[in-house]
Amino acid sequence: MILETALLTVRPGQGGAFERAMAEAQPLIAATPGFLGLEVRPCLEAADRYLLLVRWDRLEDHTDGFRGSDRYARWKALLHHFYDPFPVVEHYGDPVVSTPAPCG
Repeated sequence: MILETALLTVRPGQGGAFERAMAEAQPLIAATPGFLGLEVRPCLEAADRYLLLVRWDRLEDHTDGFRGSDRYARWKALLHHFYDPFPVVEHYGDPVVSTPAPCG
């Protein structure tokens, strides 16, 4: 499993509109073979900042599959104008250290 991450800084005052656009865009990425899930989490310390986490089966499912699809153009149109600065997207492999949640 590959974990895609991006720290999304949204233009001031645009958080609500961004969240609505992300909800509209979500089915576009979810339709991609190899897509395993998506989370967008708001930052508790900084307004208008979000953490994007996307799980993929393989790196190529994102880089070639989604970004190479017609759906990606619509994703960009819905979301990219919100970002300032434009986010850095990174991909991570399996954990080298992992602690399970305690039982009980």
